[in-house]
Amino acid sequence: MKAVCLLSGGIDSPVAAYAVGRNGADIALLHMDNRPYADCSAIEKAISLASKIEDALGRPLELYVAPHGPSQLLIHERCQHNLQCVLCKRTMLRVARNLARRIGADAVVTGESLGQVASQTLYNIVSEQTGLDFPVLRPLIGLDKLEIEAVAKRIGTYEISIQKGTPCTIVPHRPATMATPELMAAQEKRLDIEMIAQHAADEAFVVRRPSSSRA
Repeated sequence: MKAVCLLSGGIDSPVAAYAVGRNGADIALLHMDNRPYADCSAIEKAISLASKIEDALGRPLELYVAPHGPSQLLIHERCQHNLQCVLCKRTMLRVARNLARRIGADAVVTGESLGQVASQTLYNIVSEQTGLDFPVLRPLIGLDKLEIEAVAKRIGTYEISIQKGTPCTIVPHRPATMATPELMAAQEKRLDIEMIAQHAADEAFVVRRPSSSRA
């Protein structure tokens, strides 16, 4: 099996990528470039995390970066503001799916752990994935934060993940926690999320080749 693993600069997603890779999956990492709603340090952190995951798995990995700032702006301009996070994640899943199809991968991997943040309530997870028509693996879904942090410390990603950076500046003051597929359908009449996601996936490029020592 081959999977595209969404990789943020946080604690969870590197652990999720490691968990799937440790179980034998061939993985590629995808970082969504959130500029101008984040700074360049996010990409630098993703590169460092990719190196640590590669070391922990003992095999080479590629890191892709896809633009996400333009998608965020369109969502902000055209959709209900408290749904920004849900529509953001919905878009990212579609970008990851499209990249997966492009490189011959079979699934998308995310670092969600149920209920930890607004986008990870059961309602929102269902709404984010509805209509994706592609497998999404969530290896951390039943773990709590302490369990995830313990793995992160063991594989060397924790100290990188907790480095301070610019948080997303387009997050709404009160993000929705109980979105529905019907609400997503209504919002998406205001923008073509599939076209947006396809464009971002087409623009995805490799920023980090597998290290020569592992190749």
